[in-house]
Amino acid sequence: MDSRRPKLDQYRQIVADLLQRHSLDKPSLGDIEVYYFADPVHDHYQVFHAGWNRSDRIFGPLIHIDILNDKIWIQYDGTEVGVANELVDRGIPKEEIVLAYHPPQWRHLGEFAVS
Repeated sequence: MDSRRPKLDQYRQIVADLLQRHSLDKPSLGDIEVYYFADPVHDHYQVFHAGWNRSDRIFGPLIHIDILNDKIWIQYDGTEVGVANELVDRGIPKEEIVLAYHPPQWRHLGEFAVS
């Protein structure tokens, strides 16, 4: 049995719960839907917006997270509070979270995982 499985299952559940909660927050402006997408087989998770704000098309991610090499990779975070902080509040160690939207050569300057 893979000894990493309980940790990965826990990470998957925490990420899924967090993103599902974020998917309940509908933007106040425009006719915009919020979608939650989860692919637990390949470990890709996303909340994205699609719709219209007046004559402007709105489409794009609010949050995109992957689980790669036993760590949580935040590919995109459009939230105010920061999903990394929310993951830490839910018990994920900072050493297990990669802020993938930061250039690799700068990641060592922060308090989260380099890769």
